[in-house]
Amino acid sequence: MLLLFIPIGITVNLAEKIGKLLENEVPFKEIVIYYMEFTVYFAYLLFPLFLFLSVIWFTSKLANNTEIVAFLSSGVSFSRFLRPYLIGATITAGLALFLGMYLAPIASKGFNEFDYKYLHPDRKPTDDRNVFRQINDNEFIYVSSFNAQNKLGTNFTLEHIENNKLKYKISAKSIKYIEKDSTYRLVDYVKRNVGKFNDTIVNEKRKDTLFSFDVEDLTPVIYIAEILPYGELTRFIKKEKERGSSNIGRYELVLYRKWSLPVSVFILTIIAVAVSSIKRRGGMGVNLAVGICIAMVFVFFDKIFGVMAEQSNFPPLIAVWFPNVIFGILAIYLLRNAKR
Repeated sequence: MLLLFIPIGITVNLAEKIGKLLENEVPFKEIVIYYMEFTVYFAYLLFPLFLFLSVIWFTSKLANNTEIVAFLSSGVSFSRFLRPYLIGATITAGLALFLGMYLAPIASKGFNEFDYKYLHPDRKPTDDRNVFRQINDNEFIYVSSFNAQNKLGTNFTLEHIENNKLKYKISAKSIKYIEKDSTYRLVDYVKRNVGKFNDTIVNEKRKDTLFSFDVEDLTPVIYIAEILPYGELTRFIKKEKERGSSNIGRYELVLYRKWSLPVSVFILTIIAVAVSSIKRRGGMGVNLAVGICIAMVFVFFDKIFGVMAEQSNFPPLIAVWFPNVIFGILAIYLLRNAKR
């Protein structure tokens, strides 16, 4: 199924983007690397569905040849008949887990970087407007805009708070990261120290200083969660929670999917066997039609709840696992009927 669908996916993608590739004079080597990464990215996203369709095709073939009836008539239980499928699903789920933890993030990084560099150069991979972040337990920063290319931000503010009281506040018309010596250059620098009875204000036209945050912390790329291996992703999410990031839902969605996708392999395998193990008058075509409809509903649920988690306060854990729970119940129901 992978060998069948991936070339089709590459052909459709290439036909859609060939104009931009020629217009931007993209080197052939980079195109080849892009489609290798596209293959891993594409395969990982649709891995359970490919398995689902392949199980339906294979089992329908057995059912049409009345081999399943022969198995069960000879005294083989349906559970024993199901065992090789579950062994295959275990191997496939392990591969899906490995892909999601390590290979898919690497492929996603190259895939997204190529997309923004050559195919959508007018789009920015960062959300650089009104950046507000907590950088540690006591300090908060804000910039009204930040240009990641020249590392320049405008209307910078840093507030230091202890025991819910403002201790000092730094503001500047602009902030620029000086890569040579890893410092920040502030223009129209103002530092206000809040005293018990009165405040002291320090003004400087230009000031070079150090801060405890990295320049990448100001504007992480939109697809940052997709390109981090599992260990780095968990540390990144923990760090972002401490900073009060507004994108936690999007990051946790990627994290939970790494575990939910292997589980969906088992659920879809059981549904596929239950649906296709019965010999039908319409043959394999009916089983494939039923399977494709179930697959479309599964993808629909996954996408709808994913968007809800990204765009609202809907819990990402529920968004990721709800389709598995619903289709898990369906799998149990269909399996009980198939045993009968």
